[in-house]
Amino acid sequence: MDRSGTEYACAQGWGIFDGPSDASSVSAIRSWHGDAVRVPLNEDCWLGINGVSPSYSGANYRNAIEGYVQTLNAAGMVAVLDLHWNAPGSTLATGQQVMADADHSPAFWSSVAAAFKGDPAVVFDLYNEPHDISWSCWLNGCTTSAGWQAAGMQQLLDAVRNAGATQPVMAGGLNWSGDLSSWLANEPNDPLHQLAASAHIYNFSACNTESCWNQTIAPVAAKVPVVTGEIGENDCASSFIDSYMSWADSVGVSYIGWTWDTWNCSSGPALITDYSGTPTNFGAGLQAHLATLAASSAVFAPSASSSSPPPPSSPPPSSSGAQLDFTNGNTNGWSVEWGSDSSVAPSGQGLVLGLTGTGYPGFYGTTGLSGLGPGSAVTYTIDDPSGTPLQIEPFAQDGSWTVHFAPATTLGPGWNTVTWTVPPETGITAIGLQVNDSSNFVGQLVLASARW
Repeated sequence: MDRSGTEYACAQGWGIFDGPSDASSVSAIRSWHGDAVRVPLNEDCWLGINGVSPSYSGANYRNAIEGYVQTLNAAGMVAVLDLHWNAPGSTLATGQQVMADADHSPAFWSSVAAAFKGDPAVVFDLYNEPHDISWSCWLNGCTTSAGWQAAGMQQLLDAVRNAGATQPVMAGGLNWSGDLSSWLANEPNDPLHQLAASAHIYNFSACNTESCWNQTIAPVAAKVPVVTGEIGENDCASSFIDSYMSWADSVGVSYIGWTWDTWNCSSGPALITDYSGTPTNFGAGLQAHLATLAASSAVFAPSASSSSPPPPSSPPPSSSGAQLDFTNGNTNGWSVEWGSDSSVAPSGQGLVLGLTGTGYPGFYGTTGLSGLGPGSAVTYTIDDPSGTPLQIEPFAQDGSWTVHFAPATTLGPGWNTVTWTVPPETGITAIGLQVNDSSNFVGQLVLASARW
């Protein structure tokens, strides 16, 4: 879901969030089976410049955003941080521009990336909705028609990477992010190959037909991940997003609904009527579709065989004595925690973790954890049958469901033993692993056992 408010409340001088930002409100989003929340940001508020009240900017704003991201992560959701409102020079950022500004936007991203570089459950969305500029300006910056210098996507991406952040980055296309027609021809250079395209699709936007999606979005999705950073319609109904989501599912494109705010369902368009999650007629369509996806477990898999057991590298090592043995066809209650386009399936070789090449999926279990505590050494036996050098990052979740990651390990071909130490924390409610895939790998890993 998109969670609007943090881009405007601070600049308007009355707060940071529009509506609640506590764990209960986040749980309401999660109850819709949401796995990502896009958080629009204001560069002046983050940097504490151009006259924004100190109560709602600088350290106070940054601390509030960091706290909200922690709350989202604790609920098992990825935070997508988006530069939404900006302005050049000494002008207060009270809206979006044609593009990011060279005066402040690179500094904004350097600061944001430095703040979140240690959080693998964060994605950076470089600029909300570029419009009325050329693709050359989009990539490399230019002097705008208003006379100020725009920063290009390459400069913004460089600011993120130079700050040491390695997480995925999104870059929206032209025409209010509705046009991806020349995205591949102007793709910024990401040395980590962690770049996704972003599109915003509404019933009133230019690209609002399946023909347009097939012509301009599908070719991009065949090369890089595509995230629909905003979807919506202004008729208090859901027939348009229903058709788009069905199409997107068929080509492996993900989507985020605009917006989780209690505005009018036509002028927002708003998904909810209250922050406990009561849907508008428009929101009901998204809620129902996400419930269907959650029930089917693996929606974006390229074929029905994606969750079937892959050919083993060799017979799995003995799981005798393991506290969690997955080689007997038992899932031990493990499931997908974030990354709803991934899947789990039991097999005689172990728990098949289905990967679809999008995001950093997390898998976890909450049962059978007797005897496990801070400082415990846990060993996963896991097969990488394709030989692709995938990185896994074990984790444990404490009594508040906060995720505590252990150091990441790169898998070798065949069976691997990955031993990690449960980080210091109060209470253990779950253990799991995240797959950090920078190569958009589509395939499977097989978890045979966990022992401690």
